[in-house]
Amino acid sequence: MAKALLGYVGGSDPRVLSEMRRLQQRVQDLESELIRMQAENDMLSAAARHDDSMLDGIDVPQAEPALT
Repeated sequence: MAKALLGYVGGSDPRVLSEMRRLQQRVQDLESELIRMQAENDMLSAAARHDDSMLDGIDVPQAEPALT
């Protein structure tokens, strides 16, 4: 009975272990990519806030019509 249960939940089947390792590596890769993208997003957000604060000092009394 124990062998049947062990086989049912995965046991030591090399294919299952290999797939599990592959999926764990994929999760780690995706987590690393997420951290990198969050850092890049934070950097871009900070740059955008900086650019917006530079534009606040420019006084434009009236919008000019666009040239067509």
